[in-house]
Amino acid sequence: MNAGFWIRLGASLLDGLIVGLPLYLLSLLISGGPGGEEYFTDVISFLYSLLLPVFWNGYTIGKRICGIQIRKLDGSAPRLGTMILRNVVGGLIYALTLGIAAIVSAFMVGLREDKRAIHDFIAGTEVLYDK
Repeated sequence: MNAGFWIRLGASLLDGLIVGLPLYLLSLLISGGPGGEEYFTDVISFLYSLLLPVFWNGYTIGKRICGIQIRKLDGSAPRLGTMILRNVVGGLIYALTLGIAAIVSAFMVGLREDKRAIHDFIAGTEVLYDK
């Protein structure tokens, strides 16, 4: 069964709290104060969202807690190329459209029967409840 908007949002929020907040605090310690930590936090967060689903069978920590996972349309786990398409190319489209495509994607996940966003179409993925 495909995961909808709210459960995906919840997983993202959990990732932000469980991974993003400690990264931010660690970067404050490394940089000595606010202002210089954005680069460190951004790079580690990017690598987390890109690589963890590859090595952890389609899960991030937030997705694992919520019981959802990223899968390719053929049912296999995402690989590095899939995640690059999903995160990098999808992110570029969201940035180039100044966030309009991100809003459209949110509506797609909320309203479409298959619950797939623009980045899912680009990468050939879907987010499903785990079995």
